[in-house]
Amino acid sequence: MHEAVTSAAVVPHPDAAVRDLYTAGITAHRGAFAPEWADRMREDIDIAFAEARGREGGAVGRGPHRYYVEIHPEQLRGFVELVDHPWVRSVCEAVLGADYRIVELGFDVPLAGAVNQPWHRDFPMPDATRHHRRLTSLAFNLTAVDTREDMGPFEIAPGTQWDDDARFGHAMFPPREDYPRYTALAERKYPQRGDISARSALTIHRGTANHSPDPRPVLVLGVDAPGAGNDAQHDMAVTREYWASLPGRVRAHLHCPVVEELTPIVQKHTIEGLVMGDA
Repeated sequence: MHEAVTSAAVVPHPDAAVRDLYTAGITAHRGAFAPEWADRMREDIDIAFAEARGREGGAVGRGPHRYYVEIHPEQLRGFVELVDHPWVRSVCEAVLGADYRIVELGFDVPLAGAVNQPWHRDFPMPDATRHHRRLTSLAFNLTAVDTREDMGPFEIAPGTQWDDDARFGHAMFPPREDYPRYTALAERKYPQRGDISARSALTIHRGTANHSPDPRPVLVLGVDAPGAGNDAQHDMAVTREYWASLPGRVRAHLHCPVVEELTPIVQKHTIEGLVMGDA
């Protein structure tokens, strides 16, 4: 166990997060980990990013100078500490139910020169959200750097997780004539190392232009309610040795294949990557 991986921050009650997620569409626990934990996460991201960019399909473009890479849990030394963090567990249970499923682990890297993304959500609205106003998935984000204004901060339009418009391209991208509305609603986020945010990936958002010389890598943890179906878009796996080392309450939420040897993940976000290229 590493030293100083957690912080002394009081864990917020999950009721506050549920309220935030159903109103603004985003919530956060600041100082959930010590900065040193985030620094180790950054080391693992840098290693995985270099490997992914060295092979075909290893990294998908999400606009100029902006990439997404999905990884296996074993590639992140702090995986168990993250998914077993009391705030992460309690928010998942409160929003998605006791049988929530961890379906995605990856990271976004906006490099120097990344431009404004088009406003978007990460996947089409599920029927449970459209007809019953129920959130069936969460995206947890952890920055690997202390975010500055010139790095191209994440921008989100609070309350837009409920927007349901047949004009959305691929059911994810609002028409450009609606951009002024999202820009007027938008809030920029400046997370620091050790912070965790949770959001509905349906809430309309974008990465903004990175005018700095520095990358702004962000870890992504995707979690589903049972039957949400996002696991079909991901290829997370664990080896038998790693599976055996996991605490039981982590294994209970990890329904991925258990294999003898890991295979590098080929990214699947083709439609999103294509549209992002028009940013």
